[in-house]
Amino acid sequence: MNWTLIVLLVLPLVGSVVVGLLRRNDAVAKAIALTVALLELVVAGFAWVGYDPDGARLQLTSSADWIPKFGVHLSFGVDGIALVMIALIAVLVPIVIGGSWADRLPEGRSAGGFFALLLAMETGMVGVFAATDVFLFYVFFEAVLVPMYFVIGRFGGPNRQYAAMKFFLYSLLGGLVMLASVIGVYVAAADKLGAGTFDWATLVTVTRDLPLEHQIWLFLGFFVAFAIKAPLVPLHTWLPDAGAEAPVGAGVLLVGILDKIGTFGFLRYCLPLFPLASKELTPVVMVLAVAGILYGSLLAVGQSDLKRFVAYTSIAHFGFIALGIFAFSSQAGTGAVLYMVNHGISTGMLFLVVGMVMARGGSRLIDDYGGMAKLTPVLGGLFFLAGLSSLALPGTNSFVSEFLVLIGSYPNQPVYTILAAVGMVLAALYVLWLYQRVFQGPVRGTALVGATGGPGAVVDPEKATIADLGKREIAVLAPLVVLVVLLGFYPKPVLDVITPSVGATLTEVGVVDPVQEGK
Repeated sequence: MNWTLIVLLVLPLVGSVVVGLLRRNDAVAKAIALTVALLELVVAGFAWVGYDPDGARLQLTSSADWIPKFGVHLSFGVDGIALVMIALIAVLVPIVIGGSWADRLPEGRSAGGFFALLLAMETGMVGVFAATDVFLFYVFFEAVLVPMYFVIGRFGGPNRQYAAMKFFLYSLLGGLVMLASVIGVYVAAADKLGAGTFDWATLVTVTRDLPLEHQIWLFLGFFVAFAIKAPLVPLHTWLPDAGAEAPVGAGVLLVGILDKIGTFGFLRYCLPLFPLASKELTPVVMVLAVAGILYGSLLAVGQSDLKRFVAYTSIAHFGFIALGIFAFSSQAGTGAVLYMVNHGISTGMLFLVVGMVMARGGSRLIDDYGGMAKLTPVLGGLFFLAGLSSLALPGTNSFVSEFLVLIGSYPNQPVYTILAAVGMVLAALYVLWLYQRVFQGPVRGTALVGATGGPGAVVDPEKATIADLGKREIAVLAPLVVLVVLLGFYPKPVLDVITPSVGATLTEVGVVDPVQEGK
């Protein structure tokens, strides 16, 4: 039994309990939360080093009986896809804690309670990606909703109660639909093997032989849950509300990690368990993916709210990821997984710099800002870099993944790929226009500079009282800046981990990939 994943699961959970007990002493609670998150990062580093990309399909495995009567086990293991997502979690959580260090919380709320919920969420997120028992995956899938619900509902913006409830109900509904399919695959295993099981590797060998009609119904149960989580249009409406009302740090985890549970689910469960249904329903998924790209991009262009802007860009990006997954080629699939990682980095950075703008201006409305680059050149530069990464400029991390998705999807899905490419043009439009409105032109915003004249009033920059980024804020953003540049020029270490697992997934689906066949 390998204990690495067990430690990754238990460490933040224990930290959550300790921090929660110290919620009346915010300084100590913050220090413990950050220490636990950094230790988690170290353990994730050991997991990365101990993983062999050319080794077994699932590695770092461990298993123990949980409910033997129903064949349920506490089984954990990772392939390259799950490993890079766990590594992303380990990187983002300490950054989020550092970025939330000086946040103003609603009256009566403690920082200890907030950070305890973040650590509990980290356990749930690691569990989702590490579980190799389908029922255990479902448990983590639902459990991770609880801390995020309380984070939004207790620490969010003015409409936090509505946003939290909408997020919870959408996700819960998707989970209940998936539960029906989880029971269905258990029954299918019992019919074929004489005993039910939730073991993922065993179920792959059972469900792939089911008739197409049965596969379609079971596929839809998983797909709906993952499409809500991703989110794909038209099941996306919870994200703009949740993203807008969530605290900035929680928003980073929401769009950077939690949404990836959906796209990870497509790869880990929908494709290998139901290969016939996956191929049969590919046209439907392609329509939803392209619709998400165009719809999310157009709404981002027209946004007046900074946090909703980030949410709609994420909807567009998830369309590219879904396109790559269901293109059934190694290039597109590898690009989609790399896109999952890069989206977490670039959108996480974008969400953080948006939060830093709001902390200075006191408003989420884009029209309340202007000319900030004259007052905060460092913040303006890092905001611009985050935007360039989001629009996938060559030399930034997102370019490699978006390029792989498009070049890998075109041979199998030329029409949908061409339509998706329009999203690249729209991305340049919404990012550059946002930067122009917030950071260029005359200085605007009474909260921004302490002047008079109402929100959005033009003021004399000489009267500005706003400060540029401090040392803590620069330290928070520095790792993301490094990753944006490093993965833009040298993504090979991540691609080497991802590619074999994507190839194994395509093999499980029964797809003969042209690139692999040519080798």
